[in-house]
This record gives sequence, C-alpha cells and structure tokens, in this order.
Amino acid sequence: MMNLTVIGAGAWGTALAISLSANHRVTLWARDAAQIETMRATRCNQRYLPDIPLPENLELHADFSAALGSAELAVIAVPTAALRVTLQQVALSGRCSKVVWLCKGFEAETSLLPHQVAAEILPPGFSCGALSGPSFAQEVARGLPTALTLASADGEFAQRTAQALHHAHLRIYASHDVIGVEVGGAVKNVMAIAAGICDGLGLGLNARAALLTRGLAEITRLGLKLGGRPETLSGLSGAGDLILTCTGDLSRNRQVGLLLVQQLGLPDILHRLGHVAEGVYTAREVHRLARRMDVAMPICEAVYRILYEHIPVAEAVTELLNRAPNLEFN
Repeated sequence: MMNLTVIGAGAWGTALAISLSANHRVTLWARDAAQIETMRATRCNQRYLPDIPLPENLELHADFSAALGSAELAVIAVPTAALRVTLQQVALSGRCSKVVWLCKGFEAETSLLPHQVAAEILPPGFSCGALSGPSFAQEVARGLPTALTLASADGEFAQRTAQALHHAHLRIYASHDVIGVEVGGAVKNVMAIAAGICDGLGLGLNARAALLTRGLAEITRLGLKLGGRPETLSGLSGAGDLILTCTGDLSRNRQVGLLLVQQLGLPDILHRLGHVAEGVYTAREVHRLARRMDVAMPICEAVYRILYEHIPVAEAVTELLNRAPNLEFN
C-alpha cells in the first residue's frame, strides 16, 4: 500500500483516485476550495463524474502542500497547458520526488511533449513517467476493466510503479518508450476530431476504418521521427487509444468533430463540452512539428485547417479524398 496524491480533480483525476483507493491511501487535490467542500459534503464529483460515489477512504484537499503530505507518488491529472506550473509546484514543495502525469498533448508554443517539459522543470533525483492508454474516465470510475501503459526512461521506476498501481480492474504495463507513448496519446486526439467529422457527415464505416488506419500511419511517422518505437505505436497507447477515442461516444475530441459538422464555432463547441478537448490544441502543435520535421500528416493538416483556417468541413474532406494515390507503405 502506498500514499498517493492525485493532483487535479477533473474527470480523469477523480476516476483514477477512485480506482486506486481500493488498494492505496489516496488524496485528491483540486485548486477550487468550493469544489472540494461540495465533494466532501456530497461524496461525489457532480461536475465531472455525476452520480459516481467517492470512496469513504478518499481524502480531499484544496491545500497543495497538505495534499502532498507524505505522498510517495504524485499523479498529475491536469491538462497539458497546466503541466509546467504544476510540476514547478511539486518541485518547490520538496515533499515528493516521484511523479507520473496523465495529460496527452504537446505544450502550446514550444511543441514539447510532457516528458520534455518535466526535464526542464524537475531537479536531479526525481523519478517520473507518463501513464497513458485507452481509458474513458467514467468506465475507470465504475470499475470496468481497463489497460494502460506506464512509460519512463527509468526502467526500474516504470516496472515498480506499474506493479504497485496494477489491480484486477486496472491492468498496467511498463514501458521504456516515453516518446512513443506520449506521441500516441497526443495525436490520437486529433484523429478523434477527424473521426467525429467522418461520422457526423455520415461517410460510413468503411471510411471510418480507412481514417483510423491512415491516421495510425500518420501517428507512427511522427512518432518514429521523434524517436519512438513502432511496437509502442501499435500498442495500447497508440493503436489502442486511437481506436477507443475515435469510436467511443464518451470521447470529447470525437464530439468536437461531430459539432463541427453542425457548423458550430469552436468557442461555442468548447463551451458546450465544458471539459478540455486536448485535440483542439494538439492539432496546432502537430501542424508546426510536421512542417518543421517534413512529416506527411494530411489528416492532421485537414483538422488544423478546419479549426484554425476556418475552411469548410466538406471542402477539407474533398481535398483529402482527391489526393493522388500512393504506395500504402513507403
């Protein structure tokens, strides 16, 4: 049994805190003191996981230092945009030197992956890694079977932490390939927007299958260019997460695509979701990286142009379908 602190009481942070409470002493932190008080009173995170009860042994805190307390592992469950400042807070607290993050994306403007942000922030002596894979928060919170990958450059830390967090309903595999795990987790969100567009337009199951397959090819090209391994990109955090996010109705990024087809503006879509859809921001950074590194990513490029150049959805789809034929593998 470990002392764990989950930093961030959104849907995914709360779900993981619920799941891990069965075997560990878990504290869940949120910056909003009013939210924490409401959760204490109702034993539920009604905003993000309505009607799912919080375990009685799950501690709730709005004080960052108190929440870390005697934590042996900090699990950071904030959006990619908040990762840098959260890591700074953990480092400055001096209370915990083992960190795992759950966010999936590239940092805005820098296009850095989470482990690269961590390398800039965390001092020597920290052990850290990424926990990723096909997982909807609601299903994890309800105790439905889920499999994830915990990746770290420190192989011993990855294996030891994966084994500690693993239980009957949450299978966790260890990996050394942080780049592959993070690229798969990030870019699949862009593909999920494309899948929502495909489904919203009624293009059919054949088209969706083609989209997922060619989308995985794009993810793999970028992942390999950045230093990831092909087997990782065909595993849980690559193909597995892609399949779930592109086909599941609980996917926020897929919902973005469905709403784009209805000709809603992006601000309206994000307001309606009420949650962060990482693919919206990842599309911009992937566009920059693909251009900089000369990686062909036509599906991601189409999503970027719809979101940021405001081209009509139908026009972007027509351009994709009219691309010149090529070898499938080259």
